[in-house]
Amino acid sequence: MLTLHVAENSPEAAVLVDGASVAAVGSFDDLAAAHPAARVRRWPGILTPGLLNPYGPELLEATYHPDPREADSLGTEPIGGERARAIFGTDPSRLGASARRGVQRLLAHGTVAVAGELRARPVVDAVRRAGLAVGQRPPRLPGPPSLSPTPLILLPLLTQATSARFAIFDVPTRQDLVHRGASTCVATVVGGRLVYRAR
Repeated sequence: MLTLHVAENSPEAAVLVDGASVAAVGSFDDLAAAHPAARVRRWPGILTPGLLNPYGPELLEATYHPDPREADSLGTEPIGGERARAIFGTDPSRLGASARRGVQRLLAHGTVAVAGELRARPVVDAVRRAGLAVGQRPPRLPGPPSLSPTPLILLPLLTQATSARFAIFDVPTRQDLVHRGASTCVATVVGGRLVYRAR
């Protein structure tokens, strides 16, 4: 089934998805006219190719993402450094579940690709199952490891017949996205599937 994604502040960058692939990119009016049977998903903000987060190992192997049931004892924010090493050292089996929760946090920040050498099998499996692409780290890394690194690294423009990976951010322009960061994400699509949607 064809799905046409359009964001209100970037109607000229609508994306027509066929299964897991991009069928076409262009003006919403043109694509809607050419494919009247396509299901339409309308979003606020702008539609972009999505983000590459270059800190895959740091965020998924060296950070513990608490289970919501652990909020009373560990809080809800990611835990790094010695505390994370202590958690994984005490119970290595927690790495896989933490990585899955970490991947969900990345998806909620419009991340569709990660970079860095992932060595732990549970982390590699979590990334693969989510459909995240694995890219090259840039020569210079932005700031400290973060779910919303500064500066953000946008992937190249979407083209026909490529994998349908993109994100929608509730901002007026790309400049606003750079200024306000990836927490403005309202939806992430990976392999044509809506894998994150803000409530």
